[in-house]
Amino acid sequence: MIVLKIVYIANILVAGWISITSLFYPQKAALTVFENAYPYSEVIRLVGSLWGAIFILSIVGLWYPKKMALVLLFQLLYKGSWVLFVILPAILHKQPYPNGMGLFFIIWCAVLPFVIPWKDIFLTA
Repeated sequence: MIVLKIVYIANILVAGWISITSLFYPQKAALTVFENAYPYSEVIRLVGSLWGAIFILSIVGLWYPKKMALVLLFQLLYKGSWVLFVILPAILHKQPYPNGMGLFFIIWCAVLPFVIPWKDIFLTA
């Protein structure tokens, strides 16, 4: 249970910063979060909204860690797909991508399968 709470705290810190920066300072987010790998666009605010939802759900996860574990599964799915379909092709074709975000996503995809309480998500009492 403590490991789940640590993951939620990490989500709160990272997703909170990214969501606030992307929503309220999108040009700064293009420079810092996305490392100028992509040109500025309003899509950054869309990403900020997604990370804002993860931020809020992770706060709730501090009180209900097992019930909120679906947010971790969601992160595993979308971050894993981003690694497979964006980061790996960018690396293979020597194209720019946000290195910091890419590294965080890879680490998170390696950690989450061991942290997610699979029984609590898929088995009901």
